Amino acid sequence: MKFEDYLVPSLGTGDVVSPLKQSQSEDSPVYQFVDDSDRILYDVSLENFMRCRDSGEIPASFEKAGPREMLYFEPAKTKVGIVTCGGLCPGQNNVIRSLVNELYYRYGISRVVGIKYGYEGLISRYNHPFVELSAPIVSEIHLTGGTILGSSRGNQDVAKMVDTLEIMNINILFCIGGDGTLRGAHAIYKEIVSRNLKISVAGIPKTIDNDIDLIQKSFGFETAFSIANDIIRNAHNEASGAYNGIALVKLMGRDSGFIAASAALSISEVNFVLVPEIAFDLHGPRGFLEILKKRLEERHHCVVVVAEGAGQEFFQSAGEERDASGNVKHKDIGVFLKDKISEEFKRTGFPHSIKYIDPSYIIRSAQANPNDSKFCNLLAQNAVHGALAGKTDFVVGFWNDQFTLLPIALTVAKGKKMDVKSELWWNVLEATGQPPSMKNP
Repeated sequence: MKFEDYLVPSLGTGDVVSPLKQSQSEDSPVYQFVDDSDRILYDVSLENFMRCRDSGEIPASFEKAGPREMLYFEPAKTKVGIVTCGGLCPGQNNVIRSLVNELYYRYGISRVVGIKYGYEGLISRYNHPFVELSAPIVSEIHLTGGTILGSSRGNQDVAKMVDTLEIMNINILFCIGGDGTLRGAHAIYKEIVSRNLKISVAGIPKTIDNDIDLIQKSFGFETAFSIANDIIRNAHNEASGAYNGIALVKLMGRDSGFIAASAALSISEVNFVLVPEIAFDLHGPRGFLEILKKRLEERHHCVVVVAEGAGQEFFQSAGEERDASGNVKHKDIGVFLKDKISEEFKRTGFPHSIKYIDPSYIIRSAQANPNDSKFCNLLAQNAVHGALAGKTDFVVGFWNDQFTLLPIALTVAKGKKMDVKSELWWNVLEATGQPPSMKNP
C-alpha cells in the first residue's frame, strides 16, 4: 500500500468555525484540534522507520481522528441519518446514543433521524418509517442490547437509497455495521459522487468477530469474549462434574478465530481451541479425536471451544450457500463435532459424557460491558467530528491505541484473519497445551 491509498475523501474545505472552538476559553482549552497533516503510522517498528528513511519513501499512515477547528457543514442547517445493519452486536445502542448526544450537545444539531431495519429503511417499497432521535429519546437505550432501529441483511438498490437521502435532505449518513454494511456505504458514496451531491457517508465498524482489516478492535468484540468467559467457566464445571466429561462450546467466528482465542486466554480452563485459520484432522494418530481421548485418559475432563467457521473442509461436498449479505453460510461445526465425538467413543467403547453449548445469539444480543461502552462512545464522537469536517467514505478505525479515519474501500478490500504465527496464537497454545498441529503427516 502507498501513502495515497490511506487518504480519506473530503467534500471540500471547511469555512465554518466549530462550536467546540467557540465554547472554549483561552485559559482553559478543552479540545485539541487536529488537521489533515496529523497522521498515525501503520508500522511503528524501527525496521520500517530505517527502511523509509533510507529509501525516502513516505511511510503508510492513517489520518488521525478528532475534532476539527473548521467545519464543512453548518450545524444549524445539518440533517443527519443513522442506520444499523447486519447481525446484532453488543454496543449498537451505545453508538446510536453517543452519536445523537455528540451531535446535539456538542454541535447543536437537533435534526437526527433513525432509519429503521437497515438499508431496507432507505427503500420506499418497504414503507419502514424514519424515527426522530433526540437526546431524551436515546437517554437510556444503552442499558439494553440490540438496536432500537432494528436491522436487516442483504443488498438494496443503491440509486433508490440515494433518492431517499435526497428526498429527506440528509446531509450526513452514519452507517453502523460490518464489512457488508461498509461495502454498502461505499456504494452509496459512489452514487452520491456520480450525482455531484454534498452528502457525507461515515462508517462505524461493528463486527463481533473483530475481522475488519486495518482496524485493531471493533466494538462488541470485548463484550463477546467477556460473556464467553462466564459460559466457559460453567462449561468447565459441567465437564469436570462427570467422568470423562466433555464440554463443547461453539462461539462466533465465521472466518477468524479472534473470539475463540481471546475467550480461551481469558480463562485458563480451555483445552482445545479450533479456529477457521487452522485445518485439523478428525482421525489418525495426530487427529483431534485421538488427542482428545488421550486428554481424557490423563485428566478425565476436557473443554473444547470451536469457532463457527472452523472445520468447514469437512462439509465441502455439501455445496455452498450464502446468506442475504452474500456471506457463505457455514455448516454447523458444533453439532458435527458432538456427533463425531459420540460416534467414535461409542464405537470404541470409551466411556464419556458430552455437553454441547451454543450461546451465540445470547452473546450477540447482550448489553455492552463498561469498556466496550466507553469504546462505542469514542468511536461515535470521532465519527461525528470527521463527518462534520466534510470527510466522507470513511470508517473510524483504531490503530496503535489511536483513533483513525481511513477510506472504506481500503478496509473492505480483504477480511482480517488471525495470524497463526503470531504471539496471540502461541499464547493460546501455551494456555491450552494443545499441539500446534492436529494434521496427520
